[in-house]
Amino acid sequence: MDMLIRKLLVVGVGVVGMAGWQADSRAEEKREWVSISEGPVSRTKPGWPGKTGGVAVDPRTGEVFMVVCDQGLWKSADQGATFERVDDGKIGGRCETGFALDADPAGKRLMCFMIYGGSAFTDDSGKTWQASKSSHLDFGGVDWSATSRAFISIRHESGGVLTLTTDAGQTWKDLGKGFVQVGIFDAENLVATKGQGILHSADGGQTWTEASSRKPTGAVMRSFKGAGYWVSTEGVLVSKDRGRTWAVLGSAVDAQLGPYFSDDPAHLVIVGKRGFHETKDAGATWEIAAPLPEKFDVNRVGPNYAWDPKGDIFYASSMGKDTLRYRR
Repeated sequence: MDMLIRKLLVVGVGVVGMAGWQADSRAEEKREWVSISEGPVSRTKPGWPGKTGGVAVDPRTGEVFMVVCDQGLWKSADQGATFERVDDGKIGGRCETGFALDADPAGKRLMCFMIYGGSAFTDDSGKTWQASKSSHLDFGGVDWSATSRAFISIRHESGGVLTLTTDAGQTWKDLGKGFVQVGIFDAENLVATKGQGILHSADGGQTWTEASSRKPTGAVMRSFKGAGYWVSTEGVLVSKDRGRTWAVLGSAVDAQLGPYFSDDPAHLVIVGKRGFHETKDAGATWEIAAPLPEKFDVNRVGPNYAWDPKGDIFYASSMGKDTLRYRR
């Protein structure tokens, strides 16, 4: 009996010690960027330019989706500790911009707009995928608040060809050249720019009218609970009438990518030159939530960011670099 008690005590101390070590390691990681992509990268042979090229988060579950260049989409249910490939071979290539992975703010659904590889859509957190019949797409948006079947995108190296699908990528219709930024509320109400103010279409891209002289910086407008959000150097632009009119949400903030949403429309995050900015009062005030990782920027090509509001964690990825995690 004494021997058994001694063994139990030793095991108990070991368990407590392990738990303490895990707590210490997490504490040490806080407010530092650490790589989470070594596992998938070491088990595959990433294509050009190496390593990873895209990251997104399901804001309801905290699940992380990461692109390994030419090696598909990988999912982590434990904040990047472990990953498994989940795209069933339907996703390839890489993300060239921070707007190539469009995750539904309500969770579960994700569209991957890929270049030099297959594009695909999931509506069940990566369990099943529907491949798009067209790929080589720079970036795009989905009408999450409407059908989740209409996508808008710009074709890669095409002179700005705008393209639209209303059947989740099975057929696509090109809508003309010269476009540089895009957005979608539903299959009829589209927004876009040709490098200047915001254009609005109420007929699926057949005709366009100027809706605002304001100039977004983000490649893609994001929609959440019926409203449209588009980042700019003035702040976050918002439209509550399907793109017909636009105003600045709250106060000014230098926004280049995002926004990323929590469940509360007043609580969101954007990325600017100084890092991740957070508001909990619909833009009335903004605070720095996290710095940019070393050697990361906010240029159109390359950087890719995500936010897990559930775990209070930020993620960063860029073509040819590791995917990184930052615990606040």
